[in-house]
Amino acid sequence: MSKGANALRYPEGTTKVGTANVRDSRPQRVAAMKAPASPRAAKYGNVKVEHDGIKFDSKRELKRYHELVAMQARGEIAELERQVVFVLACPVVIAGRKRPALRYVADFVYERPCAEGQIVEDAKGRITEGYRIKRHLMKAVHGLDIVEV
Repeated sequence: MSKGANALRYPEGTTKVGTANVRDSRPQRVAAMKAPASPRAAKYGNVKVEHDGIKFDSKRELKRYHELVAMQARGEIAELERQVVFVLACPVVIAGRKRPALRYVADFVYERPCAEGQIVEDAKGRITEGYRIKRHLMKAVHGLDIVEV
């Protein structure tokens, strides 16, 4: 017996039977009900953008990227990189389940000719608790400070 075998049939165009509403069984109505919802706003209000085929998580990150590219062209910085991954803790097994490595993905990493070591930058709109922990681990594990712009 099929699922709809006991369904009541009403003449086309019937909208009410007593006080009950009659559902429209036409395919276009069902398709309209299943249409995808509009894209949701980002949690912290950032707007993802794309420029020259490069995707950025926010307009602030794109703006900073343009500034850093200009600085590199003038020779103020060198070896500019985007989305650099730093491992903060190795993968472990907890209660029989494998947990992945803790990682921090820096927006930008570059070097200044007069300074020693790398400079790590993050374009931040809001500093979250998770970010505070990762910032602390970056200093403890790698000895690097994160510059927030």
